[in-house]
Amino acid sequence: MVQYSNILYCSDFSEEAEMAFHHAVDFCQRYGAQLHMLHVLHSGYKYMRHVVDEYVNEDKEEQVVDDELLAQAESDLKSRYGDRLQECNQAVFAVRVGVPFVEIVRYAREHKVDFIVMGASGSSELDKQTFGSTVENVARRAHCHVMAIRNPELAFKLPG
Repeated sequence: MVQYSNILYCSDFSEEAEMAFHHAVDFCQRYGAQLHMLHVLHSGYKYMRHVVDEYVNEDKEEQVVDDELLAQAESDLKSRYGDRLQECNQAVFAVRVGVPFVEIVRYAREHKVDFIVMGASGSSELDKQTFGSTVENVARRAHCHVMAIRNPELAFKLPG
């Protein structure tokens, strides 16, 4: 029998992410799992190499977004979803900075997530052009199951 104990819900605050939220909560209740709620602030700068003569302390991660922005993003995540968690009383809210698919996969591995739920398409057209679809990249690289929730109203119309 399939059993999930750590479910990761990824939100970019898009319409399809909103639909995925309802599925994540349902799975959380169904399996009695801990629900991790993650939002990634996009920044490719985090991964860029530094100028050769610039000292970088390898033991300390460089901060590319200020604490106020991180706190605001976490507050937005909690205010948008916190009151709607129903019986998912083990929710963890997290905000990361970086390229979304990289940070989602990293978070999933660090927290031993066994199921990821996210919207099939997000809010960033630039990311799709630059990195490809976030959900596609997560599905290819994650160590666990990934569920992409699509808005049925946006379904592809077959020609003819």
